[in-house]
Amino acid sequence: MKSKIKKYIKEFMLFAIFIFIASNAISLYRSSDLNTPKLNLETVTLINNKNYTIDKSKPIMIHFWATWCPICKVEASNIQKISENFQVITIAVQSGSDAKIEKYQKENSVNFMVINDEDSSLAKQFNISVFPTTIIYNKNGKAVFSDVGYTSTWVLWLKMLWV
Repeated sequence: MKSKIKKYIKEFMLFAIFIFIASNAISLYRSSDLNTPKLNLETVTLINNKNYTIDKSKPIMIHFWATWCPICKVEASNIQKISENFQVITIAVQSGSDAKIEKYQKENSVNFMVINDEDSSLAKQFNISVFPTTIIYNKNGKAVFSDVGYTSTWVLWLKMLWV
């Protein structure tokens, strides 16, 4: 009995490692298409009509997502946790009105800062075609990490600490 349990645990661990490696390889491949020049955003207007000035002395995570994206919904709590400790700006792409995005945030118990990219102009500027997509910039405005698809909280946390 114990040998069967050990065998199943070993198979599960190998499967988990394979999935982790495969998902990161896919993310790396998809990230190669991103346009990640030096970050030139200074002050942005959020959905609550408040202006937010980016603190250039700290790293920043820019997270592209959409209300209609099921993976984004699963990842929203991860982004929320990171935004409580780091500088995070999220960009809701083709997600409707500010009120619709605010309603989505309330329903999903998140309150991170959001820019409404209703016409996809910011997504096009960064060449974003898959959601969610996350780009992490260091304090010099250089893109250091990018992830396409779901990313766990601990991976985002480690990357933000790294930069």
